[in-house]
Amino acid sequence: MTGAGRSGRGGGMRQVAQLAGVSVSTVANVLNNPGLVAEDTRRRVEEVIARVGFVRSGPARQLRGLPSQLVGVVTLDQGNPFYAALNRGIEDGLAEVGCVTLTCSTDVRPDKETRVLRILEEQAVRGILVTPTSHDVTGILEVGRRGTPVVLVDGPHGCAGACAVTVDHRLGGELVGAHLAGLGHRRLAYVRATPEVVPATDRLAGLHAALRTSGLDPAEALVEVRISPASRLVEDADRIVDEILDRRDPPTAIACVNDLAALGVMRGLARRGRRVPEDVSVVGYDDLDFAALLHPALTSVRTPVRELGRAAAGMLLDEAADGHRHTEIRFAPTLIVRDSSAPPG
Repeated sequence: MTGAGRSGRGGGMRQVAQLAGVSVSTVANVLNNPGLVAEDTRRRVEEVIARVGFVRSGPARQLRGLPSQLVGVVTLDQGNPFYAALNRGIEDGLAEVGCVTLTCSTDVRPDKETRVLRILEEQAVRGILVTPTSHDVTGILEVGRRGTPVVLVDGPHGCAGACAVTVDHRLGGELVGAHLAGLGHRRLAYVRATPEVVPATDRLAGLHAALRTSGLDPAEALVEVRISPASRLVEDADRIVDEILDRRDPPTAIACVNDLAALGVMRGLARRGRRVPEDVSVVGYDDLDFAALLHPALTSVRTPVRELGRAAAGMLLDEAADGHRHTEIRFAPTLIVRDSSAPPG
């Protein structure tokens, strides 16, 4: 290795400086503080960098006291469009400081969460954004205490000593329950995923509260069915629909843990010859981009997911720069009423 470059991929900083006719410190400024370098000089150095294939070394950069440009993002399932949108917001929030994300999935497994966090910590990332697998965030907070800034994203509310960006999912569940009860539904189904995650348990608590407020007993009015594992939200929905419709007193509305589950439920209802919303109302959660494009368009609870990601990125950068602030930003979801929900037929 020569200077801050890898010798196996072209020359180092000294070679770049020699060929460009500048000092090594000028090359360093072009890489780290380009605004300090005259435009003609900067362009000349960048042309040499491209020609010799210079790649600066991240570890060498950190040895000089410069922060890593990598930020770890640990979510439950990168294959879920919700987390793709979340990561898009995170990337937007990191763009101005030139950081990129290293994304990982835990599959709602605490053991995998622990392993992924350890690897990211060993890589000396600038910080880690984590969607927790459970209410117990002790291990995550320990990473922060060891020196790697950590921000909880869409996890439990009110964790002492934690920086967090959360969503009021209990309110989201209340919105769904109040909407369906207000339309006159007295028998509902709620499609859950196993293993359960923090936002989903909060939504169910809100749904129960709204039903009680509407004069309904959740134990009698609500049928809970589970899809397991969560990665089969769409595929297993056919089985779930059969389980719901084959009951002696089938529900007239189905609330789903997210929009993917709602998509599968609507497909399953069509297979059984049930119309949405004439025969069965369906409500999703997250209001992903495809929700408005379905036929009928899906009623859903909108989570400001990209804003969530941007806020989390900003909080992490503040943590990395100024130390532990232990703050929480909480977003409120909103109900977007479309064509998939109506009074019972």
